[in-house]
Amino acid sequence: MSRRTAPEEHENHERWLVSYADFITLLFAFFVVMYAISSVNEGKYRVLSDAINSAFHNGRITILPAKPSDPQQFIQMQISARKVQLARERREKLRRMGSELDRALGALVKEGQVRMSQGAFGISIEINANMLFPSGDASLTPEATNLLRHVAEVLAYSDFPLRVEGHTDNQPISSERFPSNWELSAVRASSVVRVFAEAGVAPGRLTASGYGEQRPLDSNLTAEGRARNRRVSILVEAPEVQEVPDASAVADTAGSATFAPALAEPPPRTQP
Repeated sequence: MSRRTAPEEHENHERWLVSYADFITLLFAFFVVMYAISSVNEGKYRVLSDAINSAFHNGRITILPAKPSDPQQFIQMQISARKVQLARERREKLRRMGSELDRALGALVKEGQVRMSQGAFGISIEINANMLFPSGDASLTPEATNLLRHVAEVLAYSDFPLRVEGHTDNQPISSERFPSNWELSAVRASSVVRVFAEAGVAPGRLTASGYGEQRPLDSNLTAEGRARNRRVSILVEAPEVQEVPDASAVADTAGSATFAPALAEPPPRTQP
């Protein structure tokens, strides 16, 4: 009796399909991840979550909502933005005031009797004392009073603080009314302040100071230098603008999202 031969087993040539399918699945998941992290976008993160769930069937990835911005921080940003806006408006007012003062005093500036400068500190006007007062006196001449009234018309329609300073040369003075240059410079500054107040400038904005010969602009060794040192300075004071964070930064904070492992089930898939 002949022995039965076992049937020949055919070699399975399709086992590579299992590994290939796993490789394709992982490759698909990799490209989905690369696509999703190209920018911070909630929709893309949801695509990433669904794709990984589809590939591995047990993923736990979802989107955590962004935490709301600190209310106090938001308020501070709004206040800072408002301060910047107010500073810009005040700077524009100061610029217009400088232009009006330049028109009113332009002729005297060309003659060298008045000097003006404008910057972040405000506006400075220096008027030679010989245009305002007789020598050794603090009583304004009629012409000086008219000039100061024109200046006051420009200064009256703003809220910038005004400081008036009196200065002298180093030549000593000793009279019954003015025992020293301190008194002379202080009374001269007060005389200018009085005209401004009478012309409509709010008294609360005005300050008068006398410095005597302590703040010279030029040498007191020459007649020209002493003439320049005898002056009245009118200072329109404006605070410098402080840099503050841009309020638009709040939008970046509010729009951020957090991507983290989920503690709950992933979002439901959309049915095809």
